[in-house]
Amino acid sequence: MGKNKLAKFADMATFPHVFQIASREILNGKTFDFQGNWRKNVFKNSNPIILELGCGKGEYTVELAERYPDCNFIGVDIKGARIWTGAKKSFENKIKNAAFIRTDIEMINRFFAADEVNEIWLTFPDPQMKKVNKRLTSTNFMRIYQQFVVNKGIIHLKTDSNFLFTYTKEMIKVNDYQIITQTDNLYSAPLPSPVLEIKTFYEQQWLSRGISIKYIAFILDKKEKFFEPNIEIEKDDYRSFGRNAVAK
Repeated sequence: MGKNKLAKFADMATFPHVFQIASREILNGKTFDFQGNWRKNVFKNSNPIILELGCGKGEYTVELAERYPDCNFIGVDIKGARIWTGAKKSFENKIKNAAFIRTDIEMINRFFAADEVNEIWLTFPDPQMKKVNKRLTSTNFMRIYQQFVVNKGIIHLKTDSNFLFTYTKEMIKVNDYQIITQTDNLYSAPLPSPVLEIKTFYEQQWLSRGISIKYIAFILDKKEKFFEPNIEIEKDDYRSFGRNAVAK
């Protein structure tokens, strides 16, 4: 492991708003101390809690926290060296309504109690074209989210992937969720909300490649039964950065 990563990990251990529990400890039954008490013990307020899952460098989490001081924002990612960027910025700028969790997103329900979270942002997640249960908008994750998101909470998806956008629309349709807003070309018309003005570093790279940004928001009604879409979806014909692929 490089010295730069080691330095970042050392930094992360000193940040009071960053929480890390090894997956093996969670699997062995370790519980998170503030589960059910984020507002009281971490944020010291009664404001809504909003998660960004797969937050990467935490750019969206930090800017959301700066723009909306009356809400609490938590970025979640498994990569500590990535989270470090947002964690350090929010620490140095004394942004009190931002926090970060380093964990596998499949274990996120171990960190929150029922009805503790109001909204979830999914910003440019891996479309997982071969692994349905790994998609952050799959019914597998809807089961997980509804364990801690309030009934009628909101799920936001912002993505470059037409595959994931199409899949998500079908998942919403067959499970009878209510769409709030959707677009397959976010910046081609006036934005439905100022919050969508925020562009991450990678989002700007997608745009520079001529790839449109898709956005959909829907209401998470709690359910007992879930149905996976039974359709064939054309796979994305481009790859992520660093693989010498050309956007179509």
